[in-house]
Order: sequence, then structure tokens, then C-alpha cells
Amino acid sequence: MNCIKNIFITIIFIGVLLGNAQDAVHNYGNIQVHETAMVGFHMNVINDGTFDENLGLVGFYGDNDPLTISGAFTPVFYDSEVAVNAGLYLETSVGILNNFNFIHGNVFTPRNRSNVFLNFADDSFYVGEGNNTKIDGYGAIANKESFTFPVGDDDRIRPLTITSESVNALAKCAYFFVGPDNLSSFNENFDTGAKDFNVAAVSNQEFWRLEGDLPSTVTLSWDNRSNIGKLANYISDLIVVGWSKSQQKWINLGNSALEGEFSFGTLSSDTFVPNNYEIITIGGVLDINESLTTIDLGNYFLTPNGDGTNDYLVIDGIEESPNNLLQIFNRYGVLVYYKENYRDEFEGISNRNMLVKGDIGLPSGVYFYIITLNDLKIKHQGYLYLSQNSQN
Repeated sequence: MNCIKNIFITIIFIGVLLGNAQDAVHNYGNIQVHETAMVGFHMNVINDGTFDENLGLVGFYGDNDPLTISGAFTPVFYDSEVAVNAGLYLETSVGILNNFNFIHGNVFTPRNRSNVFLNFADDSFYVGEGNNTKIDGYGAIANKESFTFPVGDDDRIRPLTITSESVNALAKCAYFFVGPDNLSSFNENFDTGAKDFNVAAVSNQEFWRLEGDLPSTVTLSWDNRSNIGKLANYISDLIVVGWSKSQQKWINLGNSALEGEFSFGTLSSDTFVPNNYEIITIGGVLDINESLTTIDLGNYFLTPNGDGTNDYLVIDGIEESPNNLLQIFNRYGVLVYYKENYRDEFEGISNRNMLVKGDIGLPSGVYFYIITLNDLKIKHQGYLYLSQNSQN
């Protein structure tokens, strides 16, 4: 009986607000949606009161016209869903405590400022994301260690996954389908020609804006409109790059995991602090326009058993080019080892995010390697046989 009474009181209160408004629900007081209650808005919401103690479902619905949430205070919903074909526009931030359901239409936030966002707090999650059901602007998380932001731009979703070393009090993300050289949402442009020595190419198609103060790794995605082929000859040469606030140039943020092909895939960074960088995107570690001589070297035999013989992959002549890159692939073409400025330290253990135990290492077998000696403009390639079963 108490539950029914609570639902009834909530609906009556909202009904009064609707009756007094022409084209918006304007909250000056205190709205609460109690547990199991379901409230749907078919018009704009202006929240100048309390609307953050909710346990039921709050939905937004519309066919031809967009809806807007605005006001002086942030509404916080337990469960929420959006089915607004023309989009739901946020002029104030909105919080989600449990489940957010994308049904139809995008959620839009201003792209020229990151202080308005759709915020996923604590254990909240979302479903239904897609090219036309996403956050077109800024998404945020509160009290989360890892999360995939369902962000995008125009008619494409381009999610970013963040994994931090501890729980984020607040982190924000937006995706922009525009080159860093030609921006209207920022007060400055980020010259793709200003690169650190180990960054050869920077995407002029897209970037992400990520805010957070904890050491984190990110996973970016690409599709056939990302033109990844302009950045590298091999997808293994792709890296995450960031525009350093202090150095005012693009910095190599690493390549710790990679999946996919040139038309689609994902790329993970090494650990960095997002707030040290204005924006991040995908780059290439090798200049695809630079002519490199390719030489087939002899094959190597590696037996990392600690007997002092063939324990490490020692590549002839590598000391002549300290600026180098070693890549090792298994027989399926999967990159299992990636090391810039290699110094003969590979001992049969992958440094990629793979399901391989560090104390066991890679399985015995034949592997293909490419060593690029940038100082000499030479690329060596060949095979190595790894035996993990050799006895001392």
C-alpha cells in the first residue's frame, strides 16, 4: 500500500507541473520517482529544484522534435531511457545511478565545453548503444575504475575504453570526427606536423578528448572512415598519440594491445595521465612515405632456459641503430612482442595483453620478426624458432 501511495503522490505532483507548463516541465520544488514508478516526459524539462532522489524509471520520448533538459541543478536518475528520434539535448549534466537504455536517438551535449555531460556513476551501465544511439558530446564516469564511453559524432559511434590504476572520482570523454588541425570546438589547433622523434604520422581524421587525473590506459577504435592506411604500412605500426600540454607536440603513448585489420579494429595505449594531454588519437610509429631497404636475415634459434646460450634474441648489428623497432608475430600473424629501441632483451615472453602467463612465456614454435633500423633506413625480417622445453 505504501508503494502504491508513493507512486500516486509522485504522478500527481508531476501532473500539476505539466498542467502549469506550456512546452516544458519546470521543477521549482522536489520531485522524487519512487521504486517501481515509471515516469515519461514528452516535453522539455527545466530543473531548478531537487530531482536527484529517484529509484524508478524516468524516460524521454518524442517523434519529430528534439527534447531538452536544462536548469540550475543536475537531475539524477536511477533508471532512464531515451526514445527521441530527433535527440535529447543536455544543457545541464544528467546523472545515471543504475541503467540507461538507448532506444532511439542520440544524447547531445555541447562540444565546446566539457562541464555538461551524461554521467555514469558507481555501478551504472548502459544498453542499446549504436551509430544512432550514443552520446554525441561528453560522457562521464564517477567512482569507476574502468568504463567504455559510448561516444561518437554525427552518424558513427567511436567508443573509448579507459582502465585506470584506481577509482576515478570523475573522468570525461568525447569523440570528434574532424582533424586536429582544423577545430572549431577548441581555442587552438593541434598541428599534426609537430611530433616527437618516435611519432611519424598523426591522424588528420579524428580524435578523442579525455579528461582524468589518474594513470590509465585507453583503448581506441577505428573503422573504414578512419583512413588507417595513411598512418602505417602494417597495423602493428599503429600507436596511440597525445598532444602534450607541456611540450606542445604529439607524443607516443604506446601500443600495448592491438586487434583487427585496416578497415576496423582496436588499439590500446601504455599507461599515461589523461590530463597531461589536450587530445588523443591514432598515429603511426613508422613513416610510410620513407623508403626503407628490406633485407632477409638468417633465422634465429632461441632457448631461454638460463644456460647462457641462446637465452635472448640477439640481433646482429642492432647497436648501429639505437632508434629501432622490433616486432614479433606468431604463425597466425598476431603481434606477440613490440619494443622500440630494442636492446637484445627478448627471452620468449610476450609484452602484449595476451592470455600468456609471464613465468611460462610464449609456446614453442616458429615466429616471424621484423626489426626496423631507423637510423640506417633498413628493415630486416626473418624467422626465429622458440623452444621452451630445452633443458639446462
